[in-house]
Amino acid sequence: MKIDINKVKIIVTIPMDKLNKVRNAICEIGAGKIGNYTHCSVTTKCIGTFKPTEAASPYIGKKDKLEFIEEEKLEVRCDIDKVRDIILKIREVHPYEEPAIDIIPLIDEEIFHE
Repeated sequence: MKIDINKVKIIVTIPMDKLNKVRNAICEIGAGKIGNYTHCSVTTKCIGTFKPTEAASPYIGKKDKLEFIEEEKLEVRCDIDKVRDIILKIREVHPYEEPAIDIIPLIDEEIFHE
């Protein structure tokens, strides 16, 4: 069985008040497209933790203090050829200095129909 990776899932945590801004920005350039549907995503409420160092410029929190922040974890699928543009767009519109971005390769379900 040969597996080609054509799609990925991108996961990023976002402050709750910035979720729609980030989601709309990345979906407008191709994230979240499944078949004949656009802007497909799922979110999960979560608690993010971080401790900014002296060299950091935190959007939320104080330097050298462990922070616990309510966030939304945004998950979208996208074609592999759109990943670079979507990552760049996340970094452009996301308020965090260093957003946590995960990229997970997806296996096309069609290979299991053969």
